[in-house]
Amino acid sequence: MTTHREPLQSVLDTIGETPLVRVQASADELPVYAKLESFNPGASVKDRIGAYIVRGLLSTGELQPGGTVVEPTAGNTGIGMALAATQYDVDAVFVVPEAFSVEKQTLMRALGADVVNTPTADGMTGAIERARELATEREGAVVPQQFSTPLNVRAHEATTAPEIYDALDGAVGAIVAGCGTTGTLMGLARYALDREPRTHVVAVEPEGSLFSTAHGDDVEEGEYHIEGIGTHDLSTNELFEPELVDEIRQISDRAAQTELKRLAREEGHLVASSAGAASVAALEIAERALEDELELPYDSVVTIFPDSSERYLSKAIYGSYEEWTHERT
Repeated sequence: MTTHREPLQSVLDTIGETPLVRVQASADELPVYAKLESFNPGASVKDRIGAYIVRGLLSTGELQPGGTVVEPTAGNTGIGMALAATQYDVDAVFVVPEAFSVEKQTLMRALGADVVNTPTADGMTGAIERARELATEREGAVVPQQFSTPLNVRAHEATTAPEIYDALDGAVGAIVAGCGTTGTLMGLARYALDREPRTHVVAVEPEGSLFSTAHGDDVEEGEYHIEGIGTHDLSTNELFEPELVDEIRQISDRAAQTELKRLAREEGHLVASSAGAASVAALEIAERALEDELELPYDSVVTIFPDSSERYLSKAIYGSYEEWTHERT
């Protein structure tokens, strides 16, 4: 952000303190606010965990200066860790399913990281397995594993959540966030529930994802195009604590894309599909509270817009639904 009044020593010093902005489609009586994480130097929420995890591993000695982080990622975590690697004298190797954003992979390489692609059909499970193989082949290499390291959750409990609560003087009625690793939502939920146990916590996933099965819901697994959230294998999402979540909301690809295009056209937010899904869910929660279908401790809903749509322009994110999803009409 441009709030800093003094020169800073490192790009890492610019991580965090991102804006919290009203979603204008929400009602005055119960506003929805979004944390705009594209204001981070690597343009996503994952800058927070990238720096926090690398710094944490160095402090414990698990990672040594001159060592290597090998991480399975859809891209944004890789960019965040690569940023950290430039400042902490470590190398970075990222394992990315080949269909994920070309822009993200280009940025990781620009930051000096190596990128190894795995088959799209193998999903993040295949990327995780390949990362572990690569780490055994390289001396001084560690796999931070954003899907399982508690440092992921702690990063948001220590930074993202306090920023939100400071901005709203603690008056947060509901937390709504997309779930990929689930680190963001779990960190926010822990902070929120420690302060107000009645805070309504909502996990957001695409239709076709399987987080809902953790609450016993019978959902159908399928392909989805919302990127950065969702899972096809809940066993890889070791950070998820379903008991901290009041409900898990599934959002369709079409609804997410319609909303991300509306956010750009009507509100000036250049955000991606995960933000579109989060916005749909957050606005629905606010509407339910206004209609007395849901009781919140405070008249506000907070969500996260994780990154920028610029990462996905090559995928026709602003094109027709058919262009974006490659569906034939």
